[in-house]
Amino acid sequence: MTQRPRPSIYDVARQAGVSHMTVSRVLNGHANIRDATRARVLQVIDEMNYTPSPIARALATRRAHRIGVLVDAPDQYGPNSTLQAFESAARVAGYAISTFSVADDEGSPIDSGAAELANQGVEALCVIAPRASSLDLLRRQSTGLPTVVIKSERDEQWHTIGVDQRAGAVAAVTHLIELGHTSIAHLAGPLDWVDSRERAEGWRQALHDHGIRPGPTVSGDWTSDFGYEFGRRFDIGETTAVFASNDQMALGLIHGLSERGLRVPHDLSVVGFDDLPDTRHFLPPLTTVRQDFAALGDLALQRIVSAIEHDGAPQHDTIEPHLTVRMSSSSPPTAPGGR
Repeated sequence: MTQRPRPSIYDVARQAGVSHMTVSRVLNGHANIRDATRARVLQVIDEMNYTPSPIARALATRRAHRIGVLVDAPDQYGPNSTLQAFESAARVAGYAISTFSVADDEGSPIDSGAAELANQGVEALCVIAPRASSLDLLRRQSTGLPTVVIKSERDEQWHTIGVDQRAGAVAAVTHLIELGHTSIAHLAGPLDWVDSRERAEGWRQALHDHGIRPGPTVSGDWTSDFGYEFGRRFDIGETTAVFASNDQMALGLIHGLSERGLRVPHDLSVVGFDDLPDTRHFLPPLTTVRQDFAALGDLALQRIVSAIEHDGAPQHDTIEPHLTVRMSSSSPPTAPGGR
């Protein structure tokens, strides 16, 4: 069987009806391209399964077209989903990726990863480091490279991009308040995680804005096992709802409550965060906050390309999350219409 030749940038240009320089500008994320032209070129790239040759591009432009990605806690859903989204966006734009991962059981700190990637000749860094302690280490490492950090808080040192974690938590808790809940507990994530802190602040803010005292709170480790143990032992008292900082802990919580004969949402409403692919199949299907990782990856790539070409003062961009209401939340048992 004869293998079809790999399509070239000239093949893409011919099919899209543009010059090869226009295709190159689209791949490099230039802003002065009409939206319709960009869309047509990207469609042809997708249809032809075109992949730019990194070697050819490096020789032609004297640029590596390679971005280094530092990933802290890559086994967790958020960092892993962000990495996949960024890799996808970079691949479409013709950039190669070098990744350095830092896990709890590994001895290499994140600042060593930054130095290693810089030595590989990357043009810029994308940092997916959800833990504050990792970012503190990274601050001591100066690579001189344009750097974009994925986090929801603004930072004077780096360009930052993130899903607005606090807004997502506010939306989740406000939903429970509007259902009639006045005693809402919070199953938080690890204290070292920036996103966990922001979600906890959103929980407090929503309660404060409605004149409601915060309910019980406990810090977990993101796992279903922790949520399960919490659900088995939690002294509910007057609590009628729990905002869990991620869907996995929410899943374990529902399991633990069910073993005590407590039903969700009949006895206790539960809201999560992340909108995992399987949350609509939880029993009951979980009300949760969705993060648009694809949009996050696209925007991060745009900002990195812009920083490579003209690195200016640190900028901050946020993406709004979306509340998805399912069957795990309802009015409290004592409220009119509650069960």
